[in-house]
Amino acid sequence: MDIGVISVRYARALLKSALQAKQEATVYAEMQMLSQSYLSIPELRFTIDNPMLAKDKKEALLATACGRILKEGTTQEVSDLTKRFIHIVLEEGREDALQFMANSYITLYRQQKNIIRGRLITAAAVSAATEQKMKQMVESKTKGSVEFQTEVNPDIIGGFILEYGTYRMDASVRNKLKLIETELKK
Repeated sequence: MDIGVISVRYARALLKSALQAKQEATVYAEMQMLSQSYLSIPELRFTIDNPMLAKDKKEALLATACGRILKEGTTQEVSDLTKRFIHIVLEEGREDALQFMANSYITLYRQQKNIIRGRLITAAAVSAATEQKMKQMVESKTKGSVEFQTEVNPDIIGGFILEYGTYRMDASVRNKLKLIETELKK
């Protein structure tokens, strides 16, 4: 069976259980943390895929990878639902698809809650008020909530680049200069 099909099935089951337990937001945060752990610590995949490592050790490691970081580097205990999910995944021998399951859950949760990811790229840091105005603009256009990320990239010289969903607005000085250069070459 295709790993994509498997991961979506597991993610749907987890979302259904989380909705019933009214813990979908908690599990969402834990799946985001797990996904980020896989990305930032490449050794995690090799360790989890290692057949010589006992399942209880894998469970403990994955629970730590799902833990939300609080102040001063401490982590919050992972929900029982996520612990049970990890246990089932390991019992079924599907740990090789766990990263995909986490990503599938994130996608399904965002669809369920009508969450759009947005990104604002500016040449210099913007105030919280400006960021909030841009977020509100995107929310009014999409009729959903927005997970907004800001990024500073001095290479765009000035202006901004706004991205959400499939929409991209490039109002950067760098882009304007490229357009002028293209016109001059004609």
